[in-house]
Amino acid sequence: MRVAGRVTQVVFIGATLLVCWLLMQVVHEFGHVLHAGLSGGKVFQVVLTPLEISRTDYSYNPYPQFVVWGGPVWGCVVPLLLAWAAKWRQWPSAPLLRCFAGFCLIANGVYLGAAAVSPVGDAQELVDCGVPSWAVALCGLPAFAAGLYLWNGLGPYFGVGSGGQVDRRAVAGVVVALIVVVAAELLLGWAGMLTAV
Repeated sequence: MRVAGRVTQVVFIGATLLVCWLLMQVVHEFGHVLHAGLSGGKVFQVVLTPLEISRTDYSYNPYPQFVVWGGPVWGCVVPLLLAWAAKWRQWPSAPLLRCFAGFCLIANGVYLGAAAVSPVGDAQELVDCGVPSWAVALCGLPAFAAGLYLWNGLGPYFGVGSGGQVDRRAVAGVVVALIVVVAAELLLGWAGMLTAV
């Protein structure tokens, strides 16, 4: 029984992190697409599959700095709003949405914070647009700290400190969510719906 509980806990944590990773990329790219649309840019393609790091490519981008900031900004704000709504409405999924928000804040914070050492992706694009690398990195610090804050206290929900006992309905829900997200990304990618937005 104890081994089965630990296996369920590991599946729960692993599936949750994978769902968080995939959905974090969705909201991050949504931010780029939104800012491109607001600034008169044209999106050529959004690469969003479970087997690649997501990215948004543009055929026309008159305000690249504004568009780049859209990813990390909305990639943090949307999950925070979802977590807040779940807590306010007392949804059973509130701890999962809080975990997702924390994950997004940490991921985007690390992504921007990398500018201090070795900028990549959006951090490199911001530096290329003239934003000092220290300023980009500094913007990542509060996001990272807020993400850790949101994760604080979630351990018992994921079976940490309770012998690995987790809510089996939550585990089933996360596994189903993982299957749905992966299938949706694969099907949309294969259909070409994410390559010419």
